[in-house]
Amino acid sequence: MGHGMSLRRRVWIAAVAAAGAAAVGAGPGGCAATTRSAERPARINHVVFAKLKEPAHADELIADSDRMLRTIPTVRRYFCGTHLDTGRASVLSDYDVAAYMGFDTEEDYRAYVEHPAHVELVERWRPRLEWLRVYDVLDETP
Repeated sequence: MGHGMSLRRRVWIAAVAAAGAAAVGAGPGGCAATTRSAERPARINHVVFAKLKEPAHADELIADSDRMLRTIPTVRRYFCGTHLDTGRASVLSDYDVAAYMGFDTEEDYRAYVEHPAHVELVERWRPRLEWLRVYDVLDETP
C-alpha cells in the first residue's frame, strides 16, 4: 500500500477530490471564476473509475460517455476524462477513465440509472472492462 494509507482510503479521497473538481466554476487553466468558496457540485455525487482491458480505448469510452450520459435530463453536473499525472505518490493512477455525474435528488439518480442511454453504455462497455469502481456520495451540507 505504501504511505501509511489504505487503498480504500486513497480511492475515497480521489473520489471526493473528483467530485470537488466539478464544483469549481473553472475558467481557463482550471482557475476558479471569481470566488474563493466553491459551489457544491450536487446533492448526490456519482463517481466512476474504469480500468479497461485495452487502455488504448479510453478516448472511445470518453466519447461514448460524453455522447450518451451528458444529455440525460436528470444529470445536473457531468465530466469524464483520464488520469492527470501530478507526480504525487498519494494520487491513484490505476484507472483509465473516470466519470462524474451529479444529481439533485435520489429520484433523478434512479432515472439516470434506468435511462436507456446509461443502460446501453453499460452493456456496450461491460465486456471491455477489467474492473469498475463506483462511489456514490451524499452531500447534505446546506
